[in-house]
Parts: sequence; structure tokens; C-alpha cells
Amino acid sequence: MFHSIFEVIYLVGFICGILIRGWYGRKYPQDRRAVYRKEGLFTGLLASLTGIGMALPLFSMFTTWFAFANYNAPVWPGWIGTVTLVAAVFLLWKSYADLGYNWSVTSEIKQGQTLVTHGVYRFARHPMYGGYLLWGVSQALLIHNWLTGLAHLAVFMLLYLVRVPREEKMMLEHFGEAYSRYMSQTGRIIPRFRTGYRQQPQK
Repeated sequence: MFHSIFEVIYLVGFICGILIRGWYGRKYPQDRRAVYRKEGLFTGLLASLTGIGMALPLFSMFTTWFAFANYNAPVWPGWIGTVTLVAAVFLLWKSYADLGYNWSVTSEIKQGQTLVTHGVYRFARHPMYGGYLLWGVSQALLIHNWLTGLAHLAVFMLLYLVRVPREEKMMLEHFGEAYSRYMSQTGRIIPRFRTGYRQQPQK
């Protein structure tokens, strides 16, 4: 059934990711179809395909559909992938937890939304995207298949390039100077640990 211990590790990480997303999806209900209505067909398809890309390795494990794309690899990339997957799962959990009510599957400003600048958001403006990027890297290192191993990373990068500039423009329009100052003190997905965001004193 499994070709290596690294496929088992990926399966465990995948289950953890599903549980985290399911927990916060239940706590803060989302309408996934809204992505298509509010962001268009192309972005909606990319968002859906990133999720499918994360699940494709299961077909490598339990079927022979993609066996033609398997390749052999040394052990050391798999252990790097393991550490990367643990970091990805932690970062995704922390991003959902810190964002709380403000999380949305669509690029939108929710009623009563606040600018979150604490927790992991103190150092990066889009840590959730950072988590999914790490996931894609770990998937490529753990799943030794040219198609299912790289599927999530390839589609995610397209979604990132399309979505993040739009989200930052929207946040600037809504939060104005506060978001501009936040941008100047944080990285987009690569954290700025040296400074981080410093809340302005209340006057």
C-alpha cells in the first residue's frame, strides 16, 4: 500500500491539516462557492485545485493511477520534508487561530473585521499562505512522484500570484495608514523577526 515511510508521514500530516481546517470551518462557517461568485471562475478554480493538489498523493498511495510518474530518491530529502511538513501544519494552525473570526475563504472585508497584527501576523502579513507554501515544498520532498508530489506547489504559486496583490490592495483601501504602516514593518510571507510589527501607542 505505502511505498515508503514518508508517504505515511504525509498521510498523518494531511489528516492533521483536514482536522484543523474542519475545526475552524465549523467554528467560523464559510461558503466555499462564494469564491467563484466574488473572485471569478479562474481564481475559484485555482483555489479548488490547490486543495485537490494536496489530496492527490493519496492516489499515489492507494492506487496505481500515477505509478508511471514515480521516481526513486535518496532518504535525506524525505527527512527535510518531514520537518517542513511539521512547520507547515503548525503555521497553518497558528494562522487560523490568530485570525479567528477574520478568516474568510474569499478575498473580502467581513462586517466587523479587524486588522490582525498579533501572533504570527506580527511578523508576516500572510502566514497562512506561507504555511501552504511550506506544505507544497514538503509534499514535493515526501511524495516521490512528478505529478502528485508537485501538484499542490504548482497550483498554489499561481493562486498566490493572483490573489495576494488583490488582497493587499483591498486591505490598504479599507484600513488605510494602519495597513501601510503594518506593511512597512512585516514581510509578506517571509517573516521579519528582527523588528516585527509594533503597535502604535494609543493617544
